[in-house]
Formats: sequence, C-alpha cells, structure tokens
Amino acid sequence: PSLLLQNCSDDSLNVALPMRMLEVFSSENTYLPVLQDVSYVTSLIEQILHYMVQKGYYKSIEYSDVSRVPIAKILLENVLKPLHFTYSSCPEGARQQIFAAFTEEFLAAPFTDQIFHFIIPALADVQTIFPYELFLNALLLAESGCSRRSDQAPWLFYFVLTVGETYLGSLSEEGLLVYLRVLQTFLSQLPVSAAGTDCQDANSDSEDEDEEISKMTTTPGDGRISVQYITEECLKKLDTKQQTNTLLNMVWRDSASEEVFTLMASICHTLMVQHRMMVPKVRLLYSLAFNARFLRHLWYLISSMTTRMITGSMVPLLQVISRGSPMSLEDSSRIIPLFYLFSSLFSHSLISIHDNEFFGDPIEVVGQRQSSMMPFTLEELVILSRCLRDACLGIIKLAYPETKPEVREEYIAAFRSVGVTKNTEMQQCIQTEQKRWIQLFKVITNLVKMLKSRDTRRNFCPPNHWLSEQENIKADKVTQLYVPSARHVWRVRRMGRIGPLQSTLDVGLEPAPLSVSEERQLAILTELPFVVPFEERVKIFQRLIYADKQEVQGDGPFLDGINVTIRRNYIYEDAYDKLSPENEPDLKKRIRVHLLNAHGLDEAGIDGGGIFREFLNELLKSGFNPNQGFFKTTNEGLLYPNPAAQMLVGDSYARHYYFLGRMLGKALYENMLVELPFASFFLSKLLGTSADVDIHHLASLDPEMYKNLLFLKSYEGDVEELGLNFTVVNNDLGEAQVVELKPGGKDIPVTSANRIAYIHLVADYRLNKQIRQHCLAFRQGLANVVNLEWLRMFDQQEIQVLTSGAQVPISLDDLKSFTNYSGGYTADHPVIKIFWRVVESFTDEEKRKLLKFVTSCSRPPLLGFKELYPAFCIHNGGSDLDRLPTASTCMNLLKLPEFYDENLMRSKLLYAIECAAGFELS
Repeated sequence: PSLLLQNCSDDSLNVALPMRMLEVFSSENTYLPVLQDVSYVTSLIEQILHYMVQKGYYKSIEYSDVSRVPIAKILLENVLKPLHFTYSSCPEGARQQIFAAFTEEFLAAPFTDQIFHFIIPALADVQTIFPYELFLNALLLAESGCSRRSDQAPWLFYFVLTVGETYLGSLSEEGLLVYLRVLQTFLSQLPVSAAGTDCQDANSDSEDEDEEISKMTTTPGDGRISVQYITEECLKKLDTKQQTNTLLNMVWRDSASEEVFTLMASICHTLMVQHRMMVPKVRLLYSLAFNARFLRHLWYLISSMTTRMITGSMVPLLQVISRGSPMSLEDSSRIIPLFYLFSSLFSHSLISIHDNEFFGDPIEVVGQRQSSMMPFTLEELVILSRCLRDACLGIIKLAYPETKPEVREEYIAAFRSVGVTKNTEMQQCIQTEQKRWIQLFKVITNLVKMLKSRDTRRNFCPPNHWLSEQENIKADKVTQLYVPSARHVWRVRRMGRIGPLQSTLDVGLEPAPLSVSEERQLAILTELPFVVPFEERVKIFQRLIYADKQEVQGDGPFLDGINVTIRRNYIYEDAYDKLSPENEPDLKKRIRVHLLNAHGLDEAGIDGGGIFREFLNELLKSGFNPNQGFFKTTNEGLLYPNPAAQMLVGDSYARHYYFLGRMLGKALYENMLVELPFASFFLSKLLGTSADVDIHHLASLDPEMYKNLLFLKSYEGDVEELGLNFTVVNNDLGEAQVVELKPGGKDIPVTSANRIAYIHLVADYRLNKQIRQHCLAFRQGLANVVNLEWLRMFDQQEIQVLTSGAQVPISLDDLKSFTNYSGGYTADHPVIKIFWRVVESFTDEEKRKLLKFVTSCSRPPLLGFKELYPAFCIHNGGSDLDRLPTASTCMNLLKLPEFYDENLMRSKLLYAIECAAGFELS
C-alpha cells in the first residue's frame, strides 16, 4: 500500500489504477470468499487501514478541479471508510489515531473550496452516516492532550456545528454532554469576530484583539475560506433555532446536572465577554433570561458552590468573594461565568418586569393573566440583594488588592499552583484575573442598582438594608478626596472605567497616588454610594463643595465676585439677563445682589450673603412656578419640564432650562434649601449617566397612562379590537397634535405580537423624547456649577431631600442650642422664655410656618441647625405691643416685640406666620 500511496500522490500519474487497487485491498469482498471468517476479515482490513492512515492515507487524497461525480463519490467513500471500524484488533489508541489523522488533514486548516462546498455538506447529509458521536469523543480526547493550535479551532468548530445540525437529534444523553463540552472548549478559542466588536463597550482593551483579527482575515489568495467568514458563520450557526432548542432542552431537563449548567454558563459568558454579544441579540441568552426556573437554579448553584480552606472546612465561594480574599484560579473559573451570566440575565429580565409584577400586586381587571416572570419572591430578593451588595464590596477589594507582601504572596501562590512561574507571565495573569473581576463587578453592580432603584421607588427591603457594616467610610477620614489637586481624580475615575492597577492618571497635573483604602473608598462612593449612610454622604458632598469653594472664592477681598442689581418685580427677567453664561460664565463666585423695590428705589442693606439667599429663593420660586410656563405639575403636584415650553417662548427655550439648572446648582453649591417638589423621574434623568429613564418611572409622571399600558400588556382579548396604532396625541395649549412613534406609525395597528414594543415606545416618548432637549439643557446648567459625579452619590429621593430638606419634625432643642439673641435679649430673658414655651405648644405644621417665616424654608437643615447660615437670631422688636413680629429672611432674623403675656405672644406670632408679611428688609 505505501507504494500505491506514493503513486497516488504523484501528480503526473493517472490515479485511476492505484485508486482501484486501494479499493480492492480494503474491501471485505476481496477476502471473504477465501477466509470465510467475518471477524478475521474485519480485523485484517482494520490493520491495513490503520497502516495506510499512518503512512499518510489522508494526506494523499486531493481534489482535482475537474468535476467528476463518480470519482468524488468514490473519494468520499474512501475518506469515510477508515472511520467506521472499531480497531479492536489493532494497538491501543488506533481508533483515536484514525480520527486525529482525518481531523488534521481535512478540518484543522483553512478549508479549500472543495472541503467547504462538497466534503462538509456531504458528511452532513443524513444518508452518509457519519460517526458523529465517536468523532466528538475523539475530538475532546485530542483537546485534553492540548496538542492542537488555537488557530485551528474555527475550522473544527464550523465542522462540529454544521454536521451537528444533522445528528444533534440522535445523540445520546452522554453524547449531548460531550457536545456541550466541545462547544465550551472551541467557543473560547474562536477569534473575536468583527461583528462582535460593533457592540463592544468603550472601555474594553481591544487594540491587540483588533490586530489579531486583521492578521487572521487576510486570505492567503489560494482559494481558501477566510477565518473571519468562518468565525461569523460559527456564531450564526450557534444562534439558530435548532441549536438554541437543543441547548435549552438540556438545561430544562429535570435531570440536568451541575456540569450542564456550568458548561452552559461558560458558553454564555464567552459569548458576552469575549464576543461581546448583547442579551437581546442572542436567542439562547434572551430565552434563558426569561426562564424563571433557570435563573433560580443558577442562583442556587452560585450560592451552594464551596471551596476547601486550609483548615479543611468547606466555605461558600460567595463568602470568600464578600471577604475580598484572593481565590484560586480554579475557583474563580468556576464561579465567575455563573455569576456573570446570572447578573446579566436577571438584569435583562428586570427591564421587562413592571412594578406590579415585581411586587406581586393582585390584578384588578378580570380576564387578565398574572405573569410569573419573577424568579424570586420579595423575601428571597432581600437576602439575594444583600449577597450581591457584599459580593460587590468584596470585588472592590480584589480589584484593588492590598500591597502587603503576604497578600501578594497569596496571589503568587494561586498562580504557581497552575504552573505560572515567570515574573512577566505572573504580572500578566494577575492583570487578566483582575480584568475578569472588574467585568463581573460591572454586571453585578448594574443588577444591585436596579434592585436598589425598585426599593427607592417602593420599599421592599427593611430600613438600613443597603448600609454595609463592614464599610466604615467617614467624611472626616476621606481626606485626600478634598485636596484640590486630587479633586479631578474623582471626575475621571469610575470603577467601571479603570484598567487594573492604574494608580495615577495622565491629566496634566498628576495627583498624589491614592492609597489602596482611598482607591476602595472612591470606588464605593462612585459605584455603590448607598452602602454609606445618607448623613455621611451629605457631609462628604459638603466637604467637596467647600474645597471647591476655597479654590474659586478663596479669601479674596470682600467686593470680589459678581455684583448685580435686580428689580424685585422682575426678579426672573433681570436675573436671566444678568446672570446669563455670556455675562457671568462662572457662577461659583460669590454673588452680591442689590435689590430695587416696586417703586425703583434702593432697598436698604448691604448684601453680606443674606440678600443673595433671599433673592435666589424668590428667583427659584418664580422660575419653577407652573405659571411661568417652564415647568408643569403631575397629578400629585410634582414638577417636571413642560413639553410645550417651546410653543411659549420659541426656540430660546433650552437657554431658560440651562439657566434654571445653573440656579438650582447654585442653591446646592451655597448649601441652601429651596422647597421645590420635583417629580422623581425628572430627578432620575438628571442623575443617570444616560439621560433616558425606563418605563418603570412612568407612574411618577402619569399614573393613569401607566395603568392603561399595564392593562394592555396583560390583556387576554383581541388587542386589535382596541383600535390602537403606533401614534400618541399631544394636547398642548388646547391644540391636538398626532405624533408617530415610528415611521408610518399611523398605519401600523397594535397587535398582541407588537404590543410590548408599543408600550415601551409610548413610555419612551412621554418620559424621554418629549422633554429630551429640556432635560439636557437643565442638566448641563446644573453641571456648570456642581459636579454631577458628586450628586450621583444620591438617589432621586435623596436629591429631593438635599434640595428641599427632609420632612422630619423640627427639633426645638436643636434650634434653641444654635439660636443667637440681640437687642437686649438673652436666653434667660423672660420674653424669650415665654417665646419658647409658646413655640413648644405649636403643632408641627405651625412650627414649620414659623421656620418658613424667619428663614424662608419650612424644613430644618439636613445636618441640624448648626448648619443654618446666618444662624437663627431673635432681636428685640421694641415695646409697642400693637406691632406684629416681623422677619428679615435674608438674615434669618426674627424681630420680636416684648410680649410679656403668653396668650398675646401666641396670637401675635400665629397671626404673623399665617399672613407671612412681605420680604423687604425692614
């Protein structure tokens, strides 16, 4: 046979004769008449075939360009013949050698056209009977030997998927498991396809990967198929219905083993991280995202994974992560894919789960179905969210490892155990490992934030649930964050955007590198601020502002800054003109206001800060007043931008929103409380990294519409009978206007198939599109004065408190402790004692009115009255008992006549605060 093989591979000779000889030599019919023993004949042929394959049988089979069907058919039979024998009579491993030779020659290198267009389709043909399951086993055995180069993977993977389309249905349960192992092995060796890089996120390190792609897609020009094409074909084949159903059925079986789940998670993880596939774009991923049972089981696997500690005890991996302890590569490879998949899928399904489903509200309308998309009960979610929160805090420690030698040793030991010894390799491994943790961190924090925002909208967790006992971040300890030179570190660094081990940034002036604990604190404050108590974050915010102020305002001369003259009757118009960005680009400077009264006369007093505060308060009340036209109120009386503002003021409307954003920013910058009740969806838009909010916020804008959309979502009848189409109607200023939600929307009826898209488009139009320019301008104005990163330490409810103060009872003891007296009054003066006795007898509502009368805000400062500036002061208002108490709100000053009678004091005070006389300085 070796001579025949040589003849076969000699191009100049006619191949018909040697081929016929080979056919005769390897045919059972040649030997049976003589030997008459079937098993002996089989073993003889096995030995001949084994010998031929070893001597280069497959190497000798080539294609000519001439299309000759009979010869092609014979060649195909010759290719297949050696694969069908068991080789039990040959030395051990013979069968493995046969499959290896077949794979090596035909499938492990760039395909020629003939292999791609003839051999592979022929082997995939059901009549060919290719030993698929045996082939998969052999492939896996060869892989475990690690002899194969990864650049051969795409070709093999393509073959496995293509031929698999024919044989998947007939694989045994064991065969399916092998198939899953093969998918997991080869998918991770596939080069990153160019299609996948379209949706990559901006912070991935893709330069070296791009180089790889360009190297591999250059076709050698010899008629071979390019790697890029094959890779994209592989990913397409993975996403077919048949392929997806095969994989889903394996997971959804009751008998599905832990290995099946782990392999599946690994496949999905590779698709999302390496190939950057988005959940909604991949059939397998979105099918799993909406399967509550799969998500439950995934979480069960994650929480039940354990590892053996040095002491011999078994500890849950979740606990190891929460502690931030370094983990062996084997353990991290077990848990990271599962955890990544769970967080990505659950986050995706939460987008579609409306609050009433999330909270399990009873359905009000008869004939509607109760959805069971929620994988967990609220009680389970409380425990789950705590685990996720702790995992995030632990990963922050892993992403910023201690520089202590013993911790480094732990890392080095973990890598040595898997055979990494060189220093450069070690460094690379540590960085790759940290990158994997940071990728995981991003998806878990995203999920935690989603759960937190549900809890903010409507509580399901106990009080203080989100606070972490292990993180003790105190405002007075986080010192370096306030040093002006380090302030920009905050602006540029967010956990998701850092590469591992970046200790400084190239931003001109290089800040002092932060210590590990400061790095961690910064990561927590930017990514998981809610684990730090609200009061502590308020202090941090105020310190950041203070440091910024010192830099801008400094201890300059008293008259330095901005001086403006404002007519009291035209507060908004004058301020809009004089404090425009053209006239005053930097509103962080100290502003001094000179007021003119209704008659155009100067009002008394020099502005030491009080008149400005008074002016800003009045300006904001005027600018946000719905009668001004820039803001509207929801049914609950909460403010949001008026979609029809452009019809009222023309194209300059965005400038007004920019101005109002700056003014609100100035109030926050000056630590001033202003009572403006904002709609929560509007505040969410200001705080989000994207200005859009999702349908879950619609209830805070238009509860009626939200209810109607939910009704439509779970309507059991014929949706088309409702007569809806893809349009919405605006009734601005009494004029009805029909707006299409997508091109040609008025001709597209809403059906049960497209209703989900309709619901989301309506919500998106009302919450985002209609007021997009308004919100963008407002946000830019706000950011012009206050760094938005600092405000993102708070959620929408907390920002409302930061702006307007908390709805808490007024503590008179606190107020007394920080009250000053003048004009002859002291804390022990009889009139003052009567005053406090009377105020103590007031209802909470009356105390608020008194506070509003004196300070123009009915709510106490966030951190107590020690924060009130200027301090609350009671001044002697003379002995004329017919006079009413008066106030100078700009000085927080109450002028109280000498009422020695308790009843007279009460009646005069109540009369004054109910009437709330004018604000001009008296």
